[in-house]
Amino acid sequence: MRALRIRLFMITLLLMAIGVVMIYSSSAIYAYEVHGDSAYYLKKHLVFMLIGFVLSVFFMSFDYVKLRKFAKPFLLVSMALLVLVLIPGIGNVTGSARRWINIWFINFQPSEVAKLALIFYAADILSRKQSDIKNFVYGFLPLIMALGACLLLILLEPDLGTAVAIAVLILAMAFIAGAELKHLGAITLPAIPLLVLLIAIKPYRLKRIFAFLNPWADPKGVGYQIIQSFIALGSGGIFGVGLGHSQQKLFYLPEAHTDFIFSIIGEELGFIGAVGIIFLFIIFIYLGTHIAFKARDLYGQLLAFGLVAMIALQAIVNIAAVIGAIPTKGLPLPFISYGGSSLVYSMLSVALLLNIARHRR
Repeated sequence: MRALRIRLFMITLLLMAIGVVMIYSSSAIYAYEVHGDSAYYLKKHLVFMLIGFVLSVFFMSFDYVKLRKFAKPFLLVSMALLVLVLIPGIGNVTGSARRWINIWFINFQPSEVAKLALIFYAADILSRKQSDIKNFVYGFLPLIMALGACLLLILLEPDLGTAVAIAVLILAMAFIAGAELKHLGAITLPAIPLLVLLIAIKPYRLKRIFAFLNPWADPKGVGYQIIQSFIALGSGGIFGVGLGHSQQKLFYLPEAHTDFIFSIIGEELGFIGAVGIIFLFIIFIYLGTHIAFKARDLYGQLLAFGLVAMIALQAIVNIAAVIGAIPTKGLPLPFISYGGSSLVYSMLSVALLLNIARHRR
């Protein structure tokens, strides 16, 4: 397992190094115009990277099994944060959503905390209740109630995309743990018309769907961002226009250093660079899944699977949205996009995977 840990660590470092370079490349001009400092976003990113490194060392310093007793308190704390973010004066409003809490210079999303807390809680309860896992009331319902409470609070922000991603993640963990398909269906099927209703009642969500189907119908409005992403990816060609030479980052492509950083990678590093990033994530997912299979107990297996699935789902959704395969959703590219919350929790996920890999069967 030592070789497996080294490979995972090196892949993570490589992704993070690419992120540092691309964040500076994609944000320097924008940061200078807005903040008067071309390295403004890079400096903040490095601060969060340092925080993530310190926390990762802490989580690596003891056996991961000891974290089980903190699963429920961690979940309760995350739910408290989800409530706090909804309170005016505590939660910061961006656009029409209240998703961020700002403490001093740290700005974080409670939904990211809840995502990690639910993975811990799901791994704990699904491994403890293995004898009752096929019983809806005793083995399945407690997890669904905790999931439902968190999803409701996240939907109140509102953040439908994150809520759907968390639901898919936790239900996948339940399936892996041996939950009955009929129980999963009883939860999933009624949620489909509810999802359609939640999209229909918010005009901006419908506009995203229409932009996905035909962005050129409103090229200066809702379709503008995805069209600019297409231009960036198309301009890169096979080998790219060269590092630092992107044109779309010059105030054409919104969120160039966050959600749409993959577009800038495609423009500056070309098809080769973009495929290289995808290949690195495939290796990461393979190594993480290998660790899950070799974990010494069911709790470790479920925890490792949840952590890998979280990063994989986020990467897939981000890249798919950038290339126009799905409607746009504000999920950052793990390890690469600018965003303190995402970076710290991704680093903690890797630290926990390495911890699990230290204790093989």
